Amino acid sequence: MAHVNKVIRSINLDGETICVDIFHRPDGTFGFDEFRRDPEDGRGWYSIGHYGAEEFESAETALVEARQRVHWLEDAIG
Repeated sequence: MAHVNKVIRSINLDGETICVDIFHRPDGTFGFDEFRRDPEDGRGWYSIGHYGAEEFESAETALVEARQRVHWLEDAIG
């Protein structure tokens, strides 16, 4: 199944093996999740935060919540 959410911002931790994506859903809500990829594993990114089902009214609100939950994010974006 194709992904229908549109990523509007992706913030990578140094090393680019962990990131947080802020995304927009077709129903107008926003969300975020934390992902990881292992270079030796060709399957790509997978969720490690499991926050993706939560819904927010704006991208800004999703980012505020992500900053509170993902411990490294505040340092990554300042």
